Amino acid sequence: MKEKIDTGFCNEKIFNNFFLNNSKLLVNYIFYKCGNIDLANDIAQETFLKFWSNCEKIFPNKAKAYLYTIANNLFLNEFSRNKVVLNFKNSITKNYTNESPEYLLEEKEFNTKLQNAISNLTEAQRTAFLMNRIDGKKYMEIAEILGISVKAVEKRIHCALINLRKEIENI
Repeated sequence: MKEKIDTGFCNEKIFNNFFLNNSKLLVNYIFYKCGNIDLANDIAQETFLKFWSNCEKIFPNKAKAYLYTIANNLFLNEFSRNKVVLNFKNSITKNYTNESPEYLLEEKEFNTKLQNAISNLTEAQRTAFLMNRIDGKKYMEIAEILGISVKAVEKRIHCALINLRKEIENI
């Protein structure tokens, strides 16, 4: 009797590769929605557990969309109807030796305005905007992940930019 070779996501090597390629982006996606990195990590972990438990049902060409759908549903279960305020941390260490105190104050004020403006966007606008600007995803990739059309992604990012320009002067 021949043993069936498993080429789907139930194969541990394929799953591990998929996990390594998508885990950071999935955590970012959830973080953009909830603004809490610990919660984003927890939801991402639970997402991959559910993905693994349903591995035999997953079509390779729909795997990413399925993964993000699971994550979105888990997020919605956890955070229904809560306003999210994102606290972005600047991960780049800066050398302020050449910066004037006036410049540092202006930069701090601008960052505060930007964070408030981003947190005031709708969840849909914020998620699409940050996936494009922070993760560098193309509109087509965002559309596939969110399960919407490319035109819908364009509109969300366009509206996000309009709202950000209204709230922040001198962009």
